[in-house]
Amino acid sequence: MIDDLYSARLLKLAANMPRAGRLAVPHGTSEKVAKLCGSRVVVDVVLDGDRVADFAQDVKACALGQAAAAVLGTYVVGASLSEIEMARDAFRAMLKDGADAPVGRFSDLSMLAPVKDYPARHASTLLAFEATVDAVHQALARTSPAGAA
Repeated sequence: MIDDLYSARLLKLAANMPRAGRLAVPHGTSEKVAKLCGSRVVVDVVLDGDRVADFAQDVKACALGQAAAAVLGTYVVGASLSEIEMARDAFRAMLKDGADAPVGRFSDLSMLAPVKDYPARHASTLLAFEATVDAVHQALARTSPAGAA
């Protein structure tokens, strides 16, 4: 069963982190830590309107957290907050309730479906999405007319 969890595809994805690093002047930044294992993700975003125009992430996590962050980093540019939130919510439901995998731009998260059998890994696997949602909320507050006042 552990071989299903750590597939060659998942390990390859985790080893090739897209958009690794930090942005010089982000609109929003968020750091999330999984208390159980100490995994940590810092996400920076720049928005164009309500869509992610630039993105960087500093990921210190297990292979599962890295793989989820790699999927996010591959597809997040161009995504709106609602798309990211829907993907996060579907991803959480897939892990916690065995629901269907997210659809659309983040459908590659389906490879992480076996993580549902390892509740101790759920928090670290969700970290990058949690941090991104938070960073986009911060960016929207800073860049919106109401947030700039």
